[in-house]
Amino acid sequence: MNADVRSGDVVDVVDVLIVGAGPTGLALGIDLARRGVDALVVERAEELFPGSRGKGIQPRTMEVFDDLGVLDAIRAAGGSYPVGMLWQDGERVGEHRMFDPAEATEASPYDEPWMVPQWRTQRILFARLRELGGKVAFGREVVGFAQDEAGVTVRFAAGESVRARYVVAADGGRSAVRRALGIGMTGETVDPNPTLVADVRITGLDRDNWHIFPPRSEGDGILAICPLAGTEDFQVTAQFTDGSPVDLSLEGVRKVVAARSHLAPDDVTEVRWASNFRPRAALADRFRDGRVFLAGDAAHVHSPAGGQGLNTSVQDAYNLGWKLGAVLRDGADEALLETYEEERRPIAADMLGLSTSVHRGEVRRGQATRQLGLGYRESSLTAETRQTPGAVRAGDRAPDGTLGGVRLFDAFRGPHWTLLAVGVRAPELPGSVSEVSVVRGAAQESYGTGLFLVRPDGYVGWAGDAGDGPARYLERTGL
Repeated sequence: MNADVRSGDVVDVVDVLIVGAGPTGLALGIDLARRGVDALVVERAEELFPGSRGKGIQPRTMEVFDDLGVLDAIRAAGGSYPVGMLWQDGERVGEHRMFDPAEATEASPYDEPWMVPQWRTQRILFARLRELGGKVAFGREVVGFAQDEAGVTVRFAAGESVRARYVVAADGGRSAVRRALGIGMTGETVDPNPTLVADVRITGLDRDNWHIFPPRSEGDGILAICPLAGTEDFQVTAQFTDGSPVDLSLEGVRKVVAARSHLAPDDVTEVRWASNFRPRAALADRFRDGRVFLAGDAAHVHSPAGGQGLNTSVQDAYNLGWKLGAVLRDGADEALLETYEEERRPIAADMLGLSTSVHRGEVRRGQATRQLGLGYRESSLTAETRQTPGAVRAGDRAPDGTLGGVRLFDAFRGPHWTLLAVGVRAPELPGSVSEVSVVRGAAQESYGTGLFLVRPDGYVGWAGDAGDGPARYLERTGL
């Protein structure tokens, strides 16, 4: 079967049906494809999303993309965020730093957000999915589904249906799947004022700065014009007062740019994509209904401030992917899937609060927005068995570094577990447990000493000093 399945084709049975070919659905498709899981991504539109909307890739997501095999392409397609430049009456009046500074370390090699327009991120993920043999069906709109004990039958607008053991709704904030399940969204309007966002071609502005034009008069909103790294485009963002019409046409964008900056209308030469929205924050009441899971914007909707939405969404996929793979290919107990909501919903709630605080100017973009400190210490999958834990505990993100001459991110890369024996002897693992790569070495700066069993998604599942703890942990969790 071809990688792109058009609406006239029929797919009878798959392990996992992923609804939505955004960053979440494509990342999940990649993770499942490399695990040998038969998954199909379906997308209502006839092509990938064309706009820049989610343009910031946070350091933790860069680590995820390293593991998924797309980091080099992501780095080549984007660039660092430019320094903000404040304008007034056609003059530059000062710089504005968008992010608190950070330095790369051996433990955290990616120190800053990386700007890549969302359309380009999706193309990179799509290419990787196809490289792994994954499939995307465009023009396939879900209109209904029915669950039973063995799977889910999904119906499409064209009349065909697909049978899947599990379904993942990654179909955005207006998720048709979530609504059909009757799962509510609890949240708030972050800002009642509408915002225009557009990808445009502009002359008369340099690409070295993110150009910021404060309101010129009462009733105006801020105008920001950001050069999109790796492209010739700029992203225009303009705030309006509640009730104001938002004109997405070329003439409409020209009018607002000319009214709020020193640029002339004709300096805007092309509008390549445009949309408008009202920033809001909302969290699904639950992330699972039987054999159907919610991920990404279908489960949580963020203000774009701070760049948390796309990143939290990709990490949903990263969390769910290895668990679905363990159940479908490695024979793990289905109870493992219950930990997806347990682990991801609290993270999503925290990131929603962070996004809202950044939007309202209460929190700067900095260490928290990089998402390197997120973890699962309270998860039922986490086992910290040392009486005196070190800096890295079970549930924490496993830092990069070197152990026994091996770079740890190189050792982690792939769909397997990794056992780190740091300054202690590595125990024997029985052949009945999941594939585990073992790395041995002397005491290490980040980890100190001990045994650390690192999950496929790069978090420490179990930590201890010695003995048969890793094997018992894997057997207890059904792996």
